[in-house]
Amino acid sequence: MKNSLFKIALSLVFMLMASIAAFTQSRLVKNLAAGKHQTLVTYGTSLTAAEGGHAWVDSVTRALNKKYNNQLTTINAAKSGMWSTWGVQNLEDSVIKKNPDAVLIEFSMNDAFMNYKTSVDLAKLNLNYMIDRIKLYNPDCEVILQTMDIALNIHGEQRPDLLKYYQMYRDVAKSRSLLLIDHYPHWKALLDKGRDAYLKAVPDGIHPGIEASKDIIAPYVVERLEGK
Repeated sequence: MKNSLFKIALSLVFMLMASIAAFTQSRLVKNLAAGKHQTLVTYGTSLTAAEGGHAWVDSVTRALNKKYNNQLTTINAAKSGMWSTWGVQNLEDSVIKKNPDAVLIEFSMNDAFMNYKTSVDLAKLNLNYMIDRIKLYNPDCEVILQTMDIALNIHGEQRPDLLKYYQMYRDVAKSRSLLLIDHYPHWKALLDKGRDAYLKAVPDGIHPGIEASKDIIAPYVVERLEGK
């Protein structure tokens, strides 16, 4: 009986800890709230670099600057068509030299692209290298990971294992106690309403449009950064 009660109590403690972790405010926002200027670098694929990408990045920046007295500078260092191997190769110039206080990374969509021949294990190796290098530059620099949307049609066919790459991001975030912004459930909920509804928000089957980026991606990024 005592052992059973102990196990139940232990489970409740772990659940509470997980809940607290899930709603922890980002260091970026804590510093902004304390009146400290912060530099955020966004790093990834066309989902951050293209029109829709700029739309959500700019929306996040405006929202945080409105609330925290224009203390945030955001540098969008993402590049369309790139993946984590490019991310490793260009990390010094694109990220480290910008002296960031926080870095938001998303490369899963193109790591999953079959033509790039990047296995989940290699993508994980690249991701951990980037995290390690950023932390070597500045142990206090916050690294934030993102999963993104769902690829349909030819884009989906070219990325048959995308969900495995998303799961790897979740696993790395959990194992390294990093903030994860997991957009996938929102896009899955939209797709569950029908392909037509999804393609209205993601017209080419992979890149969210400007409005969808502002209305779906940006608000959730702000929510997670603020610990909501």
